[in-house]
Amino acid sequence: MNDTRLYHNPRCSKSRGTLELLRERGIEPRVIAYLDTPPSTDELRGLLEMLDLAARDLLRTGEAEYAELGLADTGKSEDELIEAMASHPRLIERPIFVHGGRAVIGRPPERVLDLLD
Repeated sequence: MNDTRLYHNPRCSKSRGTLELLRERGIEPRVIAYLDTPPSTDELRGLLEMLDLAARDLLRTGEAEYAELGLADTGKSEDELIEAMASHPRLIERPIFVHGGRAVIGRPPERVLDLLD
């Protein structure tokens, strides 16, 4: 299955740079504007598995929701963190590129090239 997608925020320079880099190489991913269409909790679990990350490692700690929801509390479970990201997608680190059953966070954008080899 060829599932090539980019969880994208067009207002983010890293996300725009990642999409531009992919397009320069002839890759046209399915672009998911995740702020408009947030991933479900199941989808987030799948992404975390492909990224080989814990939920806490995918959180954007500088967002207001991070403090408002008390997510710095290390007692929060994986499920609680995943629920928070599904309900407040601004908390999700971006961009996330998925290709060939693997995923990577495009920070810096050139990291996505690792999945194209």
